[in-house]
Amino acid sequence: MSTYLGLHYHLIFATKDRRPFFKPDIRDRVHEYLGGTVNGLGGESRTVGGVADHVHLLVSLRATHRLSDFLRDLKKGSSFWIKNELKLRQFQWQDGYAALTVSPSGRNAVAKYIREQEAHHRKRSFREEFMEILKKAEINYDPRFIDDDTQEYLG
Repeated sequence: MSTYLGLHYHLIFATKDRRPFFKPDIRDRVHEYLGGTVNGLGGESRTVGGVADHVHLLVSLRATHRLSDFLRDLKKGSSFWIKNELKLRQFQWQDGYAALTVSPSGRNAVAKYIREQEAHHRKRSFREEFMEILKKAEINYDPRFIDDDTQEYLG
């Protein structure tokens, strides 16, 4: 029998200190670049969205991907591009991230959620959104470290 996998992840990560680097005029370019980088790393970008200070991605990965290495390479490559192509020399990603598995039946809902980030954040802050996502996923966390760059979100 062959091996079949469906490894889908909702990835969330923020700019360092949640600085609002992604103004509307460059946001689509950043999202497009992130999606292309996912594909270039051997994953499949399904949806990318976000607002000025953070991004959400729905991706499919291979069994050979190591999640932490994949995210390191994604953030490193996109950071280099943002600094050099968009001339945002002070840009940095925050160290931590969230990576949540998504069932095939939940992919459409997650993709819709990602596409509607701008409307969503007119009502709620990143912190409120992020803590709700962690609670729904039943992930234990310490609220003191949600905004602290020195802690991994899902360490």
